[in-house]
Amino acid sequence: MRRAAGRGDFGPDIAPESWAATLTPRLAQFVAVARHEHVTRAALELGVPQSTLSRAIARLEDDLGVDLFARRGRTVSLTPAGLTFLASVERALASVEQAAETVRADADPATGKVAFGFLHTLGSETVPGLIRSFRADHPQVRFSLVQTYGEAMIERLRAGDLDLCLISPVPDAPDLAARRLDEQRLRLVVPEEHPLARRRRVRLAEAAEEPFITLEPGYGMRRIFDALCAEAGFRPRIAFEGEEAETLRGLVAAGLGVALLPPPAVPRPGVRELTVTEPRAVREIGVAWVEGRPETPPVTAFRKFLLGRRGRLLA
Repeated sequence: MRRAAGRGDFGPDIAPESWAATLTPRLAQFVAVARHEHVTRAALELGVPQSTLSRAIARLEDDLGVDLFARRGRTVSLTPAGLTFLASVERALASVEQAAETVRADADPATGKVAFGFLHTLGSETVPGLIRSFRADHPQVRFSLVQTYGEAMIERLRAGDLDLCLISPVPDAPDLAARRLDEQRLRLVVPEEHPLARRRRVRLAEAAEEPFITLEPGYGMRRIFDALCAEAGFRPRIAFEGEEAETLRGLVAAGLGVALLPPPAVPRPGVRELTVTEPRAVREIGVAWVEGRPETPPVTAFRKFLLGRRGRLLA
């Protein structure tokens, strides 16, 4: 009795006893015989002995328990069951062909694809500039871009959805490889009418009693923020949590609190951005990938390009 598709030696959802595992090796043979309606001509096309092909088709019918062909001497014709089976098999083989062409195209050194993840705060200027510079030498390489927060990026990296990602903090995990590329100073963002707005520099502890607007837990910037507040000697009072830095700036401009954020791509009206002198308020930005996972030539080329930007990633 055949077992339904499930996890097994053949990978996810294809058990050794499943129909897919049993029938797949003979599907192309079946299609060749159906197209030629002649076993000998099909065998010549496939480059196998006629007897081998005949036995394969007979075993296929025996496994299915139905006659796929009506035989008349050396010629054959599809039965109604064979016609039904052929339509589905042709679609399945076409999907396999398309999948093979896709992965081959993605690995092509000149025109392949890089699945690249990055933080929201790097999306408006840093990443477009990086890709523009890279494509000056690799003009046809394609990118699949994913813009999200740190923990989600690491999950997608491990799942194989991403080849590389720009992330902060730089992860330290045994299954990941990561390299620090640059650092970015963080600023205390206050409403333009705030008493601190007249200052250019401030110690983070001077904002200890302020309501803070910050990113949600799970974001790398949130972990950095919590650590810096602890280093400054206070536990912040959180007024609002959000998912996007510019939205947080808008809340600050509305007078709803203060925030510790990386500098904006474009100055935001209604706020003042103060240099934090103590503690040293920076976030490290690095590139990460899965240790030991084989890379296609386009991924290797883009990783080397990013490593070559060490110290000037944010320039």
